[in-house]
Amino acid sequence: MKKVLTIAEMREADSHTINDLKISSEVLMHRAGSAIADEVAAVAAKSCAILVVCGTGNNGGDGYVCAQTLLDRGYDIKVYAFDGNLSGDCAREKEAYRGCYTDIIDGDIIVDCIFGTGLNRTVPENYAAVIQKINQSGAIVFSADIPSGLNGDNGLVEGCAVKANVTVAVGEYKTGYFLNDGVDYCGKIIKKDIGIVCNGENYAQIFSDGDIAEFFPERKRNSHKGTYGTAQLVVGSDKYYGAAVLASEAALKSGCGYVKVNTGEGLRACLAVQHPQLIFNDDIDLSAECIAIGSGCGVSQNLYNTLLDLFGSYTNTLIIDADGLNSLSTYGVGPLGCKKCKVVITPHVKEFSRLTGFTVETILRDPIFHAKMFAQVYGVTVLLKGAVSVLTDGKRTYLLVRGNSALAKGGSGDMLTGLACGTAARGVEGIYAIAAASYALGYSAEMCAEEETEYCVTAGDIIKNLHFAIRSLTD
Repeated sequence: MKKVLTIAEMREADSHTINDLKISSEVLMHRAGSAIADEVAAVAAKSCAILVVCGTGNNGGDGYVCAQTLLDRGYDIKVYAFDGNLSGDCAREKEAYRGCYTDIIDGDIIVDCIFGTGLNRTVPENYAAVIQKINQSGAIVFSADIPSGLNGDNGLVEGCAVKANVTVAVGEYKTGYFLNDGVDYCGKIIKKDIGIVCNGENYAQIFSDGDIAEFFPERKRNSHKGTYGTAQLVVGSDKYYGAAVLASEAALKSGCGYVKVNTGEGLRACLAVQHPQLIFNDDIDLSAECIAIGSGCGVSQNLYNTLLDLFGSYTNTLIIDADGLNSLSTYGVGPLGCKKCKVVITPHVKEFSRLTGFTVETILRDPIFHAKMFAQVYGVTVLLKGAVSVLTDGKRTYLLVRGNSALAKGGSGDMLTGLACGTAARGVEGIYAIAAASYALGYSAEMCAEEETEYCVTAGDIIKNLHFAIRSLTD
């Protein structure tokens, strides 16, 4: 797994490295600037005109080191320098820079070293004008540590931001790379180790293919249906027939032994024709290893009462999605804190806003914090869904980065619910069942988009392609 740090955590790591390990800020800045220069040099011909845009803080200091390093290697370098009060490290490196300056934003390659990760305010007008020129230049853009104008914690654009082709992550990944607008502004992210040492352990993490492959282990030949557990789905209604279809089909692809469906009488015949493996039941099977409830059910007092019954009588893993969450928001979220089962909730931001009472804007300002707090208060696992989703049980936190805009369509949540339910049914812990399902579906969406484009991929395509994604992971 890869660590992902908030800006406060990154500052603690910097402080530990400088104060406790006695590696000076000057040494770290020279390592950072040289690392950025290495990445630029990897794509730049000697004939390329390279512009380094330097701010007044330590990010600008990194830029001056980068510029001088490239100048020493024989590249055509110019610096656009912002005036103002320079940090001590920045002033030292500006003094050491021996190359040319310019007032024009132009070049084959532009290196953005305006702001660092600490920006948490609207970009001032004079800086915004330069950022807009960078974005309009047509140059290949490298950003030092983070695209200037992007919030390093939450990935929101603070008025305007550089749209980078490459972001050189200095030391560790930052949460702002992946949340909100970060995924659209950072481009390719290249992590460079400059010797900063993290002194903690409780950081957010990102799964790798190998991590997820562990949740799809080799199956024993000497096994049977009971070996792989029962997934019980409470899904669908006459209005939302498709939710039952997609959740059921995804659950059948999960590798669990049985998929049972509790749904409207009018849907059963159609579902049975499409998926004769399904088992239909009037009463929810409380012996199932995992129950998923809510997708396409419609908000109702009856659904809420069913949730209350499950809180009191069910003891395994319960996944609540969509109208299950909306029913809790409508009739009262309090009982969520009093249950016998292990609960996983899978809200998107608007559903989470209704659950918590916080505005969407407030949640997006600090999605990790709000997800963790809810998880801790109610003793649940939260998947806060987005382009990159936040997954946490209040102690462990993961960012789920696989996927693309092909998933930004109706049915994606239903697929996730079904696949996660089946994955948990075969014995994977709830938080990891959600991670495995999200990752596999995201991977499948990426593979589908290569052939069909993100516009044309449907939820059905993603399910049909799921076996290729899982095979790629396990191979």
